[in-house]
Amino acid sequence: MAGLVGAGRTETARAIFGADPIDSGFIEVLGKAVAIRSPQQAIKLGIGLVTEDRKQQGLVLGMVVRENTTLANLDLLSMLGFIRGAKSAGSPRSIRTISPSGPRPSSRRPEPVGGNQQKVVLAKWLYTGSKVLIFDEPTRGIDVGAKSEIYKLMNELAAQGVAIIMISSELPEILA
Repeated sequence: MAGLVGAGRTETARAIFGADPIDSGFIEVLGKAVAIRSPQQAIKLGIGLVTEDRKQQGLVLGMVVRENTTLANLDLLSMLGFIRGAKSAGSPRSIRTISPSGPRPSSRRPEPVGGNQQKVVLAKWLYTGSKVLIFDEPTRGIDVGAKSEIYKLMNELAAQGVAIIMISSELPEILA
């Protein structure tokens, strides 16, 4: 989706993800009409949202990187209300999938560099096994090297059958 800031792109993504109500229309996932009323429902249906504002909506900056990557998949990690440490060890794989040189899973918090923060957000959605990923301005505020890694990952995910919805205010980025 391309358009100027304020055109409703982010609101559309949030509505698809169940964070905002839908006034009209419908959503289909794998050919089946669904009524998504919450982000939890969207996650269970295999939809992930890489938000435009990673610091406010994508991460908990005070948490360890490993913990951040598991936030969207706590159902897998919980047992009677407790987090099982053995299962949370799986999250580093999703971090290394994003970037072998990316943030360490035991890092006290996501590094302040935009590219590394974005990698942690992406690792969180890879850990859920999302089949539909909505990328809202995925390269805003990150360096050229990190942009290249994000584009490469998006192409790899698409080749694996993951549906990608990309939102950008930069038309050349959408065309590429």
